[in-house]
Amino acid sequence: MRAHEAGALHAEGYRGPAWLSTPSDVNALAPSLWAGSVGRGGDGVLTVGGVSATELAREHGTPAYVIDEDDFRTRAKAFRLAYGAAFGGLAGADVYYAGKAFLCTEIVRWIDADGLRLDVCTGGELAVAQRAGLPGERIGMHGNNKSVAEIRAALEYGVGRIVIDSFEEIERVSRVAAELGIVAPVLVRVTVGVEAHTHEFIATAHEDQKFGLSLAGGQAFEAARRITARPQTLRLLGLHSHIGSQIFDVAGFEVSARRVLGLHARVTTELGVELPELDLGGGFGISYTTEHDPLTPELLAAGMAEIVERECRAGAMAIPRISIEPGRAIAGPSTLTLYEVGTVKTVDLDGGASRFYVSVDGGMSDNVRTALYAANYSCTVAGRLSAAAPVLARVVGKHCESGDIVVMDEFLPSDVAPGDLIAVPATGAYCRSLSSQYNHTPRPPVVAVREGGSRIIVRRETIEDILALDV
Repeated sequence: MRAHEAGALHAEGYRGPAWLSTPSDVNALAPSLWAGSVGRGGDGVLTVGGVSATELAREHGTPAYVIDEDDFRTRAKAFRLAYGAAFGGLAGADVYYAGKAFLCTEIVRWIDADGLRLDVCTGGELAVAQRAGLPGERIGMHGNNKSVAEIRAALEYGVGRIVIDSFEEIERVSRVAAELGIVAPVLVRVTVGVEAHTHEFIATAHEDQKFGLSLAGGQAFEAARRITARPQTLRLLGLHSHIGSQIFDVAGFEVSARRVLGLHARVTTELGVELPELDLGGGFGISYTTEHDPLTPELLAAGMAEIVERECRAGAMAIPRISIEPGRAIAGPSTLTLYEVGTVKTVDLDGGASRFYVSVDGGMSDNVRTALYAANYSCTVAGRLSAAAPVLARVVGKHCESGDIVVMDEFLPSDVAPGDLIAVPATGAYCRSLSSQYNHTPRPPVVAVREGGSRIIVRRETIEDILALDV
């Protein structure tokens, strides 16, 4: 295959990634990619939560994010139960839902009812939690550059923890706590030098990035020293480590836990402070395509409990209470995005090859992850069955960017046509959160489905909403 100046995906003879094979049945669904209730009805139409894709499109329009409420809540409870069981004989565990994955008032109500806590990283996310009535002590606040206003709002609401990310932030939190006459509960975010095997922009624990305080460079210990020197305004609860995203095994956690627990022991020994908590972060992977094989919450919890117990015994230290922060692993698989096809075209490539382009009525404004991270997704025709032969297709959006790609490569029936519905699974995490109004396109609604019914939990934006911002 000869090289092409625009990259391998344009070279002659391209037949898709190695993990993607031609399906024997182009209508078949890979269960690992879809929410638990997704299937096809007797007429071949995709259904989710007992509601057909055609009915959802008719009632709510397209594009639309469609979230299986039972699936989301089942996954949330699975993490709480798994970590509760694995760490129950130790010091216990707390599960914080990472709100950055997807957050709205109804989501906060779900996690509250199902016994989870919430991780927020901005004042806006905190406001959503407040609106939903989640108690402050069940909220943790992250962020590498929290404003004084955000810190004050968090402390006034009584959040259970603020994760310190810099020396400057120690001063800010201490100053606001002094003004309010309280002692602020804090953790130190530690960069432990472990890089998850993932995309460069979402790997967060290596040294050359914006998050946390370096373990190797001594800044993390110095932060702990400065915090413990301010008992009138700050209380050091523990340490925090997050090693990246789309993690499919516990090997990285083993190395990071060993290192952060070493710092934990040093703080106790040299500063005389017992740390009751340890947060090992999140980043647990999900299946976006059939190449992915994530661990269950039970296997993750058992593996992490074994690691923590072993390392604490080796260091002759008390086992702290553990917390984790799943977001994607709860929200991601629970949601699909429903689109309508607008145009199809075959484009000639080098050497007599061609590519089949399927354009839908959304794109990078509702899912920027393909453009931002080179993320892979799957898809299927949702409104009917097809007897046509499969063809390798590229699903693209309506925006004025050549990189506006929703699904890079997937086999679709060769008779896909304007008016067909396309469903893309695993879009519950970071799609609505990262959405935009690019090209002045209103953002889609979020539709919750359950037991044969659907309801809007985030309404569709309108042109009037966009114009209302103009002064």
